[in-house]
Amino acid sequence: MSDTETSAAANRRPIAARSNALIQRIAAALVRSGVSPNAISVVSIVFAAAGAAALLYLPSPWNAWLCATGIVLRLLCNLFDGMVAVEGGRQTPAGALYNEVPDRIADSLFIVALGVAAGQPWLGWLGALLAALTAYIRALGGAQGLAQDFRGPMAKPHRMWLMVLACLLAPLELWFLHSGYALLAAAAAIAAGSALTCFTRLRAIAVQLEARR
Repeated sequence: MSDTETSAAANRRPIAARSNALIQRIAAALVRSGVSPNAISVVSIVFAAAGAAALLYLPSPWNAWLCATGIVLRLLCNLFDGMVAVEGGRQTPAGALYNEVPDRIADSLFIVALGVAAGQPWLGWLGALLAALTAYIRALGGAQGLAQDFRGPMAKPHRMWLMVLACLLAPLELWFLHSGYALLAAAAAIAAGSALTCFTRLRAIAVQLEARR
């Protein structure tokens, strides 16, 4: 393994699903197919755009449930692009850009749409800004020579799975309780949790930098 590959592997988000036998077989099939990990990363934006559009423009319950499906497909793309690149040995010089930029776009699409669907667009925009800031702080730590810090409490997987749960529950809440708090609660939790995540990551970076003295 080259130094670049070793560094990339060391700075990957820890995901337990990588050890799943079915996931490994799918990743191996993708490697054999010749698909580029960068292409998988770009496809994640397509799923994000489709899921966000569904949430905003389709009737209930299909809007929320299709959005949840889009989130899961986006997360699978995020899983497989890394596995094809690292385990499959298909990393490219521009791979780091494809790994990060589509993630920021997909996050923003979903979280802004969540705020709009919840009736509070400003909360969606705030959540998207803070979510991007968590990633910036993580990368900032890496730029200082530290291991990239993926801690929460509202890291990317936490944000997305919370939104999946809210999208699954929202139609049921509407049917049985005739209320619509699930999406609003998720948007508020994502914004507040992302702000807290920024603080926890910044504090961890500061502690490590001070320890160098």
